Amino acid sequence: MLWHYKILPNLSVTTYSEPTMSNAVTAETANTTHTNNTSIDNTQYHPQLIEAAQQAKWATDKRFEVSNEPSDKPSRYMLSMFPYPSGKLHMGHVRNYTISDVLSRYYRLKGYEVMQPMGWDGFGLPAENAAIANQTPPAKWTFANIDSMRAQLKLLGLSIDWSREFATCSPEYYQWEQWLFLQLYKKGLVYKKLATVNWDPVDNTVLANEQVIDGKGWRSGAPVEKRDIPMYYFNITDYADELLDDLDQLEGHWPSEVLTMQRNWIGRSAGMEVHFPYELAGETNTLDVFTTRPDTLMGVTYVAVAAEHPLAQYAAEQDEAIAQFNALCKKGSVAEADLAKAEKIGMDTGLTVTHPLTGEEVPVWVANYVLMSYGSGAVMAVPAHDERDYEFATKYNLPIKQVIDIPAGFLDQVEADAKANNTQSNRAYTERNTLVNSGEFDGMDFEQAFEAMLAKLEPQQLAKKKIQYRLRDWGVSRQRYWGCPIPMVNCEHCGTVPVEEQDLPVVLPTDVVPDGRGNPLKNIPEFVNTTCPKCGNPAERETDTFDTFVESSWYYARFASPHDTTNMVNKSAANKWLPVDQYIGGVEHAVMHLLYARFFHKLMRDENLVSGDEPFANLMTQGMVLAGTFYRVNADGSTTYYFTEDIDIDYNERGQPIKATLKSDGQPVTIGKIEKMSKSKNNGVDPQLTIDKYGADTVRLYTLFTAPADQTLEWSDDALKGPYNFVKKVWRIATEHMQALADANLSLDTLNNEALNTDNLSKETKALRRKTHETIGKIDSDLGKRLALNTPVSSLMELANELANFKANGEQDLQVQHEALIDLLIILSVYAPHIGEHLLEQLGMDTVTLSYPEVDTSALVQDMITMVVQVNGKMRGKMDVAPNSDPEQLKAQAKALEGVAKFLTGEIKKEIVVPNKLVNIVVAG
Repeated sequence: MLWHYKILPNLSVTTYSEPTMSNAVTAETANTTHTNNTSIDNTQYHPQLIEAAQQAKWATDKRFEVSNEPSDKPSRYMLSMFPYPSGKLHMGHVRNYTISDVLSRYYRLKGYEVMQPMGWDGFGLPAENAAIANQTPPAKWTFANIDSMRAQLKLLGLSIDWSREFATCSPEYYQWEQWLFLQLYKKGLVYKKLATVNWDPVDNTVLANEQVIDGKGWRSGAPVEKRDIPMYYFNITDYADELLDDLDQLEGHWPSEVLTMQRNWIGRSAGMEVHFPYELAGETNTLDVFTTRPDTLMGVTYVAVAAEHPLAQYAAEQDEAIAQFNALCKKGSVAEADLAKAEKIGMDTGLTVTHPLTGEEVPVWVANYVLMSYGSGAVMAVPAHDERDYEFATKYNLPIKQVIDIPAGFLDQVEADAKANNTQSNRAYTERNTLVNSGEFDGMDFEQAFEAMLAKLEPQQLAKKKIQYRLRDWGVSRQRYWGCPIPMVNCEHCGTVPVEEQDLPVVLPTDVVPDGRGNPLKNIPEFVNTTCPKCGNPAERETDTFDTFVESSWYYARFASPHDTTNMVNKSAANKWLPVDQYIGGVEHAVMHLLYARFFHKLMRDENLVSGDEPFANLMTQGMVLAGTFYRVNADGSTTYYFTEDIDIDYNERGQPIKATLKSDGQPVTIGKIEKMSKSKNNGVDPQLTIDKYGADTVRLYTLFTAPADQTLEWSDDALKGPYNFVKKVWRIATEHMQALADANLSLDTLNNEALNTDNLSKETKALRRKTHETIGKIDSDLGKRLALNTPVSSLMELANELANFKANGEQDLQVQHEALIDLLIILSVYAPHIGEHLLEQLGMDTVTLSYPEVDTSALVQDMITMVVQVNGKMRGKMDVAPNSDPEQLKAQAKALEGVAKFLTGEIKKEIVVPNKLVNIVVAG
């Protein structure tokens, strides 16, 4: 039995050959052929050669590796959400990792010790599904994909510390989450209980919600059943208040919409737990219901329970029809969204409970929209003031009792809207208002009714105030193979027993090819059969594996000490690097991943592994990458989507596609919507093909220049030409400058090390210096304060234009030009590191010790400005004057201009001076 692959430092699986990179010069190739930049033809821009050579240098020098030892530099931890190793990068990856890399390179220039690591979210259902389809072990598929994606990432020139790389599917990593699980189990923060899941009766397996399609299993097509199985839970609700309250610390540092989503997901609500007494088989009990609307208690006309509730089970024993209905309720998805859309059905159990205020008997119904796993598995129904209850009550002709005052005109509007939309009206009024038809509580508002009802019921033990959360404890058991084994043993004598710590890790067998029918771990005796850690008798190992959110909930902390063999996280390393200074990822992870990571940070804090309350000091949610779609609708009504490279496209003057034809047959195809890149729409762009054509620097510039980083990016192959032409322009400027220096016999060493003489600069030369230092300050503010990543590219383009138009006359002008070019290239190296560093090296700069340019405030001072002169609002001339000149002198100088004087033929009515901008002379008509 092959238990796990030995992971080498670069994470290659030793039994598989390294994948090759086609159509690209790799850093490894460049290491033997292009490490000396003098071998590159400097008269032409060859991005592939330059980029491979620079990448080889960085790898050889281990340029971006950082130490956990104390440093006199401030530390900065930059992290993008690590990728799932699907096998191929997409443009979303490129944009995400370019954002973090630009910020990492910027902060290095600013004097920070920057850690930017990379790893792989290795476990997961996609690998298992791919293994089923390809009949290959998930481990083999996963590690081969990691090798491929690592090579692709390196082509981007990312300043990553690869020495910290790990995959979460390696035992060296997941043994520590097993260890933490055992600590939490000891503290009572882990427990086991029955949970309702989607069950495929043909494949005998649990299905994720997304694997249930129209109520059937995605693979077998069998109707899905609800089934109760034992699962392990993290008691995240014990941390609910802290998770909610600590969001206040993140205000201004996380996007407000993410904070709102987390607050809503936690969903703290104050309400009342109401007890409805009943007697059954001679025993007295209560049906417990939590409600946030106790003010509607007098409007309860029935209660509904889940099919698994004891009352429903009792009724089923007495009535076969109810038993059959309960069985029907167990079919279908357990997802909240699916339940909300499903038709509401129910059956009267014939049982009743007693209304705690009125003493009336209230019928008990079993209903498919109530889940046992939520709350107590029972709800009180107030049809007049709850839309779902109204729908159910009207369907089964149950009483509807209004107990909240309904504003005049509300019901008329409901009926009018229903008629206009051709839908069934729902007359439930769900807002708060004054109580009516509620006896002694009539006329009260919500707060008054809450307190009055509580005062009456609590002494009778029929109600109590309660805080409840939408957040549920985190069920972490998954009945799947490709995941981290749960370190528990099931013993018929001792029950559930944790594995001893010295026996960790419980290693997942990796030579398994799943077939989609149940968990294959159950059929591996070498894995299942073990001895009880407590009594020593034969026992069985737990075959469930962890939810893969567990691995991604603490990986950020492991990067601080990825090779520590004695601790989950080394505390001193964590203190140096944590919290993550800038976390970057998609907004789709706003709730689950980010909430679980926050929870895990608090768990690790309480185990004295990390400090602080929050894992991510700042969060940026980058926008999606969109692209156009091209398709034909087939005769059978299906749609065929085509790759962009298979289409000939005509564009209008604004760069918008106006005509598209398929290359293979010359016939037209429909130009579809701009949509998120996806395999199903064939509108994805292969980053490697784009890099092969334009170079990584152009791709990096394009992904950040085209749109703000937090907004969507509409991909256009044609638009890549802009950034590409920009880097070629910079190349041309640099090569021409070097030639000019050679012609003037100026030493690079002298230019780079001696102070610049700024005396007696010409107007044009001063303007270039001013533009240079304005650019330095603006980009510093954009990146360091505003986190604006697109506008710096525009500023660099403007500076490049100034340089291209500048005509150096003499040695001093060349010195100023040299200063401007060096500063441009230093900042450009943040975005386009290959060309930036290559040209800096050609200009004699040590790229290892670069720092961000300092603003020379004296260069920003203008001793002469150009002012416009208007006559009756039309420009008639310009004049160069000293800033803040005397208005009377400005008027006189303006009137003396030859181009102005000839228009001053009438009486001057008014002379207007806008300081440092214009003079406008108003002449009678």
